[in-house]
Amino acid sequence: MNCRILLLPLVVWMIAASSPAQAEQSRDNDRPNILFIMSDDHTAQAVGAYATLLKELDPTPTIDTLAADGICFDNAFCTNAICTPSRACIITGQYDHINGVFDLNGQIKGPDQTLPIAMREAGYQTAMIGKWHLKEEPNYDYYKVLPGQGKYFDTEFRIQGDKAWPKNTVAYPGSHSTDVITDAALDWLKNKRDPSKPFFMSHHYKAPHDYFESNPRYDSYLADVEIPEPKSLWERPETWGSIATRGYNDELTRHIGTSIGRRNLRRSYAEDLPKQFPKEFKWDFKDPNLSDDQIKHLAYQAYLKKYLRCVKGVDENLKRLFDYLKSANLFDNTLIVYTGDQGFWLGEKDFQDKRWAYDPSERMPFIVRYPKAIPAGIRSDAIIENVDFPAMMMDFAGAEIPASVQGQSFRSICETGKEPADWKQATYYRYWMHMAHHDNPGEMAIRTKTHKLIFFYGCDYAGGDQTPPAWELYDMIKDPEELNNVYDDAAYTTIRDELKSQFAALRKHVGDDGSHYPKTEAVVQEFWDYDEADRQKAIAISADFRKRREASLKNKK
Repeated sequence: MNCRILLLPLVVWMIAASSPAQAEQSRDNDRPNILFIMSDDHTAQAVGAYATLLKELDPTPTIDTLAADGICFDNAFCTNAICTPSRACIITGQYDHINGVFDLNGQIKGPDQTLPIAMREAGYQTAMIGKWHLKEEPNYDYYKVLPGQGKYFDTEFRIQGDKAWPKNTVAYPGSHSTDVITDAALDWLKNKRDPSKPFFMSHHYKAPHDYFESNPRYDSYLADVEIPEPKSLWERPETWGSIATRGYNDELTRHIGTSIGRRNLRRSYAEDLPKQFPKEFKWDFKDPNLSDDQIKHLAYQAYLKKYLRCVKGVDENLKRLFDYLKSANLFDNTLIVYTGDQGFWLGEKDFQDKRWAYDPSERMPFIVRYPKAIPAGIRSDAIIENVDFPAMMMDFAGAEIPASVQGQSFRSICETGKEPADWKQATYYRYWMHMAHHDNPGEMAIRTKTHKLIFFYGCDYAGGDQTPPAWELYDMIKDPEELNNVYDDAAYTTIRDELKSQFAALRKHVGDDGSHYPKTEAVVQEFWDYDEADRQKAIAISADFRKRREASLKNKK
């Protein structure tokens, strides 16, 4: 009895003497803060924890340390490799044909922003800082977001205030977006956060979205370095692709997929970079004294250096952010997620941008650190999709996962590295913006751990502007670079037919029933079986598209 009486003053003294940070840590060990970091277009090929070709350039030491301290997912995929649709999937936990954001014109209204709402209802203080790109006002307790795509320099933000959204703004002349987005996050953590609550912060960088503009302090980074070049930048073997991506007898290779060099007649980085940065790049795209190979080499080296300088800026700013969390005794009590909003082409196959169902743009980096529950240094090949991200974070937060969320929590995979027996074995992909901006055909795909089946149906929302439809099948074990289309290989007939059946069932499972755009679905169904009559029709469509495209290019001259 006396012992208990003697202990009481000691307990009271310990509580009174403890720092706010210590009291906060003892608040609830099972309720981590959650920091969801997403960069724009930061592809796995440019993260040291994933990279092979670029690994020696060491672009991401901070992110690599994060990966070493937690779990790194090798099969994380977006369901639509374009900014706004991917962000919509993450904030709703729904595929784009369900949340309604098919392309860059989509928006998610406040009541439908499932992730921050669920976090708030679970007792979290919520903040959204950086690139938003979903048009409607963010349904967070606090926000400071870029207007639309935002600017790299002289950054402006939309904020809360007396006026209606989006009229309250603040500007930072002379600033660089990566720096001021980090400044804003640090200001919120230091001065606006309620220490009595766990926090959920969405911290989103504009970088490294093109056209890449890094802070001038990174101009010397890689200045004297020859960037390694992927073999497929120079050689796309005859086994790659199909009539959908090459045209009949290769007649569309100069019209499908924008390029690094001169290949694409409408748009290439070799032509764009001197226009965008005339003081930086002096070559003449049409100079007859520069061969196609010389132009491609110049453009690739410039493209990669500008991109990786933006990546370096993100990585060093994350160090600033993490250093503060450590100093505030928050780092180990915060579930930290790092990802990009999709993958990105770094010259492979002479492609730029994203959008394709091929792995360089479908695959996302995805790293999670939380030492209280996640062992260090583990990797998982479990298939996860961006629609699953919110369910995982809600699960760690103890939030109720709404029935509207199609994704599944993979918390147990994070904590054990082991994949449940009933976990998904395929990812669903669909890109709807047929031939917009970067000349990518409308396409859909199923991707398992071992194979990828892509259906290029090739039409717009009204079933028009057709490009030749075709199927492509890749053996991801034997051919991870997707260079050998085995759709018509007799050795893969059984696998192909099984995947087609699985693909049709997956479409139904995720709710892509074709009702959203019936004329598009009519084209999908017309060429699904892809018999000889379909192949002959595809040849005719190829010729017709070539005529239309060449006429449009001629009219622009």
